Amino acid sequence: QVQLVESGGGLVQPGGSLRLSCATSRFTLENYVIGWFRQAPGKEREGISCISTSEVPKYVEMFVRGRFTISRDNTKNAVYLQMDNLEPEDTALYYCAAGRHFSILPRDYEHWGQGTQVTVSS
Repeated sequence: QVQLVESGGGLVQPGGSLRLSCATSRFTLENYVIGWFRQAPGKEREGISCISTSEVPKYVEMFVRGRFTISRDNTKNAVYLQMDNLEPEDTALYYCAAGRHFSILPRDYEHWGQGTQVTVSS
């Protein structure tokens, strides 16, 4: 059952930026740890970043550290993933998910969106 909605994906040239948003009208995101994940064709879903309910702590995987930034605005019931200096290898379907534990593992998340496509190509 889809409970989260991702937006902000699209086609961007290498070196470009996108800002993904994760929102829902079904429940209060402030009560959940939020994670961002991605899945490229033929590959397993991988964790990118997660943020706790109070914004600290937050975690970003090494392979995107320095390029991707996670944040949340609890007044807007939304979480964001700012992606800068995008590379073709970042092309994937990006998902956000809500869970109760501070984790980068997909299995620890209860509620998922349907994903937003990010394509990095010249």
